[in-house]
Amino acid sequence: MAEATRLARALVEGLLGAGVRDVVLAPGSRSAPLAYELFEADRIGLLTLHVRIDERSAGFLALGLAKGSGLPVAVVTTSGTAVANLHPAVLEAFHAHLPLVLLTADRPPAMTHTGANQTTDQTHLFGRHVRAFAAVSDAPVGPEGGDVAGWRFELGRLLSAATGARTRQPGPVHLDVALTEPLVPGPAAPLPTGPEVLVSAARGAEPVVLPAGPQTVLVAGDVPPAAGRAAAELAAAAGVPLLAEPSSNARRGPAALGTYRLLLASSLAEDVERVVVLGRPTLSRPVSRLLARTDVELVVVSAHADWPDPGRTASAVVDAVAFEPAAAGDWLPAWQEADVRAREALAELLAAQTVLTGPALAAALWAALGGADALVVGSSNPVRDLDLAPVLADPAEVFANRGLAGIDGTVSTAVGIALTRSRPTHALLGDLTLLHDAGGLVIGPSEPRPDLRLVVANDDGGSIFATLEQGRPEHQAAFERVFGTPHGASFEALAAVSGARYQRVRTTDQLAEVLEEPPVGVELVEAVVDRGQRRTLSTAVSAIAATL
Repeated sequence: MAEATRLARALVEGLLGAGVRDVVLAPGSRSAPLAYELFEADRIGLLTLHVRIDERSAGFLALGLAKGSGLPVAVVTTSGTAVANLHPAVLEAFHAHLPLVLLTADRPPAMTHTGANQTTDQTHLFGRHVRAFAAVSDAPVGPEGGDVAGWRFELGRLLSAATGARTRQPGPVHLDVALTEPLVPGPAAPLPTGPEVLVSAARGAEPVVLPAGPQTVLVAGDVPPAAGRAAAELAAAAGVPLLAEPSSNARRGPAALGTYRLLLASSLAEDVERVVVLGRPTLSRPVSRLLARTDVELVVVSAHADWPDPGRTASAVVDAVAFEPAAAGDWLPAWQEADVRAREALAELLAAQTVLTGPALAAALWAALGGADALVVGSSNPVRDLDLAPVLADPAEVFANRGLAGIDGTVSTAVGIALTRSRPTHALLGDLTLLHDAGGLVIGPSEPRPDLRLVVANDDGGSIFATLEQGRPEHQAAFERVFGTPHGASFEALAAVSGARYQRVRTTDQLAEVLEEPPVGVELVEAVVDRGQRRTLSTAVSAIAATL
């Protein structure tokens, strides 16, 4: 057996032994030994192989599979620039604590710096944005060939780091795999066996009991569905106002406040004495200002070895919290009553609009889904529009790339999440987000295909900038060219090129008709929304706070 094949087989067996069941592969010559072994493992049902022609999409597909399944997912590339194209997904996985295992093929070390084709120094290519790095080579170390024990040791070390089994800091890891010719399989031979290494998980501490007394709110940022449901139950039992972002999966129960963003701009916020924050809140400036206040006690709940503290004001960082029982008061009811008034004003404002708006589109999609569904929501305006939607009794599970909140790779992430589920999945994206990852729509005929409906809010450009400082009237001369960025792209043509089904809607009633049937395969729904009045609408929404 060729040494390259022996190394590839040892790595694939190590992945299987660690519970990896999905691997994403981008094609290449140097990575051929890994490709052949993965093909065989997929053929006999040991894992599911996903092949993509674009490494950036491959990285985000792996990220979506990890986010949806909660399991480590491997992604394999060839050498050269192919490796660098994983970097956006690596950054997102690093900040979102997602276990990606990067296996990047390489030339033998002696070929580095010689001008050899597709060869660069991959050592620590991702810098500090991976939890661990290792390099292995198929170079013989003795008469029996390559260092099988060393290969397994390095992969095992990286898999432990990826899952955070010992560090409580899961995230991406990088294995640089140097392979020599021949790169095609030869006669099969068994690998020597080695001892199994048991890596036990680090244990979390008991919840810290917070004393009753301070007027407290619970802020929930991006967390998995199970953690979000637990947060909602905790807030409801303690009678604590719950300020939950969409991807917190905590927008449920009596304590959740759908208009919390507006409430934080009202006089209610002045009376907050303690904030408990869990997850990664990233959506709104009112929340950021609350977390940065020096006159409130900030308790951060984090299951990881790092934690969010944007104002550097945290007084405690704990694994979990519980609230000391307290007599019912008027703290939560005051927030609930204000939430009802804000909701009525917001509904009246949106109903008065004569064109389809982003918040109306998000609310319509949100209302059509339920607890058995999953919704992937893109960054920029879509997730903020969804943040204004009402609290539902049994909401869909929500996933979003909030580690760095970029728009890149969202289509591929949605595909990955959809492939982990047995039911159809929906996604709400902006037009620039879709165009940024249009390659994610390209799925080969032999690849697993999800049932995924992409609802694209098309306002022909970057309307979020209209709501920021750049959108002020005094900056209008430059706005359209460098911030609005109209593109005039045909989404119908894009769907046709990629083989996706296509529909266009202009009203929430038309969207409701589309949503009556579940998606079959990949479907693109273009929702034409207004951009010209985005700043005016945003200002009107914010003004509701003054009426509470």
